[in-house]
Amino acid sequence: MKALRTPIVAVLGHVDHGKTTLLDRIRKTNVTAREAGGITQHIGATEVPLPVIKEICKEIWNVKVFIPGLLFIDTPGHKAFTNLRRRGGALADLAILIIDVNEGFKPQTEEALMILKTFKTPFIIAANKIDKIPGWQSIEDAPFTKSYSQQEDVVRKRLDNKIYELIGELYERGFSAERFDRIRDFTRNVAIVPISALKGEGIPELLMLLVGLAQRYLESSLRLHVEGKARGTVLEVKEERGLGLTFDAILYDGTLKVGDKIAIGGMDGVILTHVRAIYKPNPVKEMRLESKFKSVKEVTAAAGVKISAPDIEGVLAGSEFEAVESKEDVKRFEERIKKEYMEIAIKTDEEGIILKTDTLGSLEALINEFRELGIPIKKADVGDITKKDVVEAYANKDELNRVIVGFNVKTLSGVEEEISKYDVKVFTDKIIYSLIDAFIQWRDEEKRLRERQRIESIIMPGKIQLLKDFIFRRSKPAVIGVKVLAGEIKKDERLIKPDGTQVGFIRSMQKSGENIGIAREGEELAIAIDGVTVGRQIEGNEILYVDVPEKHARVIEKELMDALSEEAKRAFVEFLEIKRRENPFWGR
Repeated sequence: MKALRTPIVAVLGHVDHGKTTLLDRIRKTNVTAREAGGITQHIGATEVPLPVIKEICKEIWNVKVFIPGLLFIDTPGHKAFTNLRRRGGALADLAILIIDVNEGFKPQTEEALMILKTFKTPFIIAANKIDKIPGWQSIEDAPFTKSYSQQEDVVRKRLDNKIYELIGELYERGFSAERFDRIRDFTRNVAIVPISALKGEGIPELLMLLVGLAQRYLESSLRLHVEGKARGTVLEVKEERGLGLTFDAILYDGTLKVGDKIAIGGMDGVILTHVRAIYKPNPVKEMRLESKFKSVKEVTAAAGVKISAPDIEGVLAGSEFEAVESKEDVKRFEERIKKEYMEIAIKTDEEGIILKTDTLGSLEALINEFRELGIPIKKADVGDITKKDVVEAYANKDELNRVIVGFNVKTLSGVEEEISKYDVKVFTDKIIYSLIDAFIQWRDEEKRLRERQRIESIIMPGKIQLLKDFIFRRSKPAVIGVKVLAGEIKKDERLIKPDGTQVGFIRSMQKSGENIGIAREGEELAIAIDGVTVGRQIEGNEILYVDVPEKHARVIEKELMDALSEEAKRAFVEFLEIKRRENPFWGR
């Protein structure tokens, strides 16, 4: 019988619904607290051997199993990581979709379902946080059926209702689902396993179902037999004390041996190197946090491994690698990688932000996220923020695009001075959704500020009544009391009569002995008018209008009419009629 490879299980779900907490419980670690913001930002891998699964499931174990265990991939939970999860979905044989049973469907839940449907990946729903159901009494690490049987009737009813809601949500999306212990045919129904990732309840049934699906129902379609050349995905490139430069990877097919020649996707094309050493983390340890690895001569898929190899400085996280034996193998690999990179690469805009990320996968994800938001991208690259990035950002004509967005990258030495010199805005974060939110919030606020400044610079309609009983000076300038009948008046605005005759402009305005810059509808005040004499150009009892410039009138008529009061609208229409008596196309 051929050797069976370890099935790969992707763990998907909405932010904070408990993906990493579930794996924490299985491996008895606490990865969540160490992640930036408690949110997984990169794909991690955890190998759980069959003996560990048997121990967790000891109360209900009743199957004969040939697979060596399960390899879990903990995928990032934010919407922006669609492509990493797509990659994870394509890589995975099975999936767990975690849903907070109390919150139900969320945007990333929808997204995960879409990915699973696209790749036709069999999956199980883990209805998490049953310990948060009011009145629920947890029994740590117990099978769900045992824990459920010991709850009060009213508490069981509460959980049942939550499960029915999930079943309804799934039905609306084209999936037939049921609680796992009520299903006879698992190939026709999506199983829902109520669990508490925090307390360990329901995890035995969850693991049993995964093993059962892999073993009994999916062996042929999963291609569980190891075959062909070694293939894998690079997770992270890093320096290890005593080992030099290494890369963490998931081997998803074949057997990799020390001495094998491998081709890897790099920043400047395909890198050819050879495997100097292979290190495996201890079982039930998460690769990113494990410091003790054991050296092995070969490793069979699927596995999370650390590989030592020369000349891997330019290797990109998120790229693929493959064992090669001939020039033809290398050429085929190059063509495939080039095609994939072309799909990720963006057509740069003349105007746009500078985007820098730590891995190819996060670059791909962020490009798609910003494209979806309609944000132009001038340059997108993997690596830390450099002086050149600052200069390129500054070269944008629009200040809204003089921005560098960096995910999980550093600002190189001396760059801060360039940022200050060129007044370029820089956003960096280790949590992708926080990074995007901060950028969008800033951009929206800047747009609002610009719009406010634009509107404030527009001369708005105004209509006033001169009060002849309050003539304080007849000329140089004329000072007279007025009432604002509609809209507003400001210092330096010109005034016209109802016949279109120019009257002069407002030099200053006073109310209650204080100089003011603006007066609004209903207010009475004294204004100084330059260019007129009471008794000649005006009598002191006229109706006057603010002389709105033609360009401003166009903006008001097309964009700002809804912002005007009814009186101001009428006054503006009257003003337009005055102007259009002589020129019917004025302001159109």
